[in-house]
Amino acid sequence: MRIILYLGKGGVGKTTVAAATAVRSAELGYKTLVASTDIAHSLADSLNTPLAANPVEVAPNLWAQEISVVADIHNYWGTLQDFVSGMLRNGDRINNVVADELSAFPGMDEIVSLLHINKQAKERNFDRVIIDAAPTGETIRLLTMPDTFRWYAGHLSRGRSKVVNALRPFASRFLQGPAEVLEALEKLDAATGELRETLSNPEISSYRVVLQPEKMVVREAERAVSYLGLFNYPVDSVIINRILPESAEEGPFYAQRRAVQAKYLEMIENNFSPLPLWRAPYYAHEVVGTEALSRLAHDCFGQADPGDIFYRGALQEIVEKEDGRYLMRLPMPFVTGGDVKLRKRGDEMFITIGNFKREMILPTVLAKRRAGGGSLQDGILEITFLPPEPVPEVA
Repeated sequence: MRIILYLGKGGVGKTTVAAATAVRSAELGYKTLVASTDIAHSLADSLNTPLAANPVEVAPNLWAQEISVVADIHNYWGTLQDFVSGMLRNGDRINNVVADELSAFPGMDEIVSLLHINKQAKERNFDRVIIDAAPTGETIRLLTMPDTFRWYAGHLSRGRSKVVNALRPFASRFLQGPAEVLEALEKLDAATGELRETLSNPEISSYRVVLQPEKMVVREAERAVSYLGLFNYPVDSVIINRILPESAEEGPFYAQRRAVQAKYLEMIENNFSPLPLWRAPYYAHEVVGTEALSRLAHDCFGQADPGDIFYRGALQEIVEKEDGRYLMRLPMPFVTGGDVKLRKRGDEMFITIGNFKREMILPTVLAKRRAGGGSLQDGILEITFLPPEPVPEVA
């Protein structure tokens, strides 16, 4: 069972690559589902066929669906929502606290989308599930939901003995069905823990960032890879989409655009090392329908199976030291030795090692600290971040 999630800036590029991957996977004989979790669905347009909230067979070995978060929330959360809306029969302060806790669950829609993915993983109805995820920022928030949800669920579970058990003898007077809600909450907590294991298992799940060779898109992709690494979600490659082809009769506009792309293509090669890079051309025609998507898959992945795992290993490791420092380790297996020069600006880190240059986006916990120096040993770059400087007291 393989789950591949495609992330990227909003637009059709990510959807097209996800659909092309699914089409090629089906051609190779794998029973494949491609599903969209993006609120602004465009998967049906890419496949050029109507889709529904449930999987629809669109070609041999290929099913597709546009997940309806509204329908899923009703299926997963009906009991909990009914409980929250009609929980109180008086204005008791303790009941208000319980009501606030339950109604404040963050990311209900995100959780049910992920539970839908996990359902496919558990039931193994398909050999491969390809996810056209929401735009990068929304997907990063979605992927942090299992951890956030479990914190809330644990918070409520710890308070169960103090609050809910105390109220249980008076359930008929104060609460409507607490036993069912607590049971549903515990089941959701267990399912979410299982979901977290599925999403972070590199033998099951892979994350791929689709980008175009443009500054803002590259920066957003760097942030995505950085935060995916923080949560130990396995990124296995980067797809560079819409690369302009060479032309013997290009005009000034075309030549300038190709020069801009060449600049950012070099940046992508440096900044996303050691991840494999796949390149998809910019076509003169629309990439719509299974035939055009199949061609895109061949042009992008060549003879490789796009369902394979293309990279194994952590892209970064952040270790907190006892003295308050942080140590960041970055694999750089293809960089030869040399003096490490670091320059930091906000959440951007500029790294120079000999002729090698890399720019990266730092996680928030490191962006607020000064870099204390770096060294490259055995293909691993280690950068030290110093403890925050004390804020002077105001007299």
